[in-house]
Amino acid sequence: MPTAVALATALAVVLSGCGAAATEPGRDADPRASASPGAKSGRDGALRAAVRRLAAQGDAPGAAVLIRREGGGTRYLASGVADVRTGRRIHRSDHFRAGSLTKTVIAAVTLRLAARGRLDLGDTVEEHLPGLVRGRGNDGRTITIRQLLNQTSGLYDYTADPRVARQLSHATDRTRTPASLVRTAVAHRPYFAPGAGWRYSNTNYVLLGMVVQRVTGRSYATEARRDVLAPLRLHGTSFPGTRTALPDPHGRAYTRNGGAGDGGARRDVTNLNPSSAGAAGELVSTLDDLSRLLPGLLRGKVLPRAELRQMRNTSASDGRYGMGLFPVRLACGVTLWGHNGEINGSYALAVAAPDGRHSLAYRLNSTAASGLTAETSLLETEFCPRRQDPVGHGQ
Repeated sequence: MPTAVALATALAVVLSGCGAAATEPGRDADPRASASPGAKSGRDGALRAAVRRLAAQGDAPGAAVLIRREGGGTRYLASGVADVRTGRRIHRSDHFRAGSLTKTVIAAVTLRLAARGRLDLGDTVEEHLPGLVRGRGNDGRTITIRQLLNQTSGLYDYTADPRVARQLSHATDRTRTPASLVRTAVAHRPYFAPGAGWRYSNTNYVLLGMVVQRVTGRSYATEARRDVLAPLRLHGTSFPGTRTALPDPHGRAYTRNGGAGDGGARRDVTNLNPSSAGAAGELVSTLDDLSRLLPGLLRGKVLPRAELRQMRNTSASDGRYGMGLFPVRLACGVTLWGHNGEINGSYALAVAAPDGRHSLAYRLNSTAASGLTAETSLLETEFCPRRQDPVGHGQ
């Protein structure tokens, strides 16, 4: 399963595996199934219990889930509060920071440019950003756009730099430029030679954001709004840049002094400058939008078929990661596609069935540890109907 990159007390962008996600490629199963009334009732109770456990395991004041089925409407469930001071509940329309789900959008923007012939996935970083990736064994002349997208570049993850971690944990209003983040990364030796392995690194997607701007003459945020957010009607999703406040409506975001599970005081980190996340994780969204993002992509509303296949091609990572998407393989044989993200005070996951007709998005208002068992339970309860279906309806 993908490796987590976590900075518990800092502004951090994280990828982690989802519950029972396997490491070998598997056949995509169709999770749509009918169920008896008793099974539906049992599943409803199991979903509610899973949401409560998500909040508890994630040390979050609140958790919320939105499930969307084609022809079956939507289902919203929430537990706990959005604001520990006022007791305000989490609203379905609340805005929150979505962390590394930004990567899904940036990958789609990059692949659209490739489909239009504006760039090639075999282009090197040096061709678009000359001289930027050099030194300490790093060489942009040997790293391709494809390797940035599928996390095989070997570049050091700048969020793992101890100095950056200290700065981020104490100065969340500081503005960092993409170039400065890359310079931090290339001050370290790479993890491996380009293409020789797989390791998740936020540096890859910061570079992709810079490539998009160099190719188009416009910011990655502008390109994403035009080519992804607008076609999918994701009106609650935005790229805040250096803006520290969340759009209304919103609740609060929390972390613990000393990190989750360390018993430190809960701290409100709602307002922060997300420029240190940039194209790797600055996105702000809503549950409604995240529950439509994956279905829209998987049903071809953004990318041509060939580029969509590239997005789901995990051959370079031994089945762990494609391009801005990773597979989530459940114990019942169902494969979902999606991404998750963590940024200071917020954790989110969005997944969908391969045909895009059934999706789920959930969020916690805390800096949560990845790999929650309640997450696995939630996904298997919703996408593995036979767990709750005593008469054997299903796949």
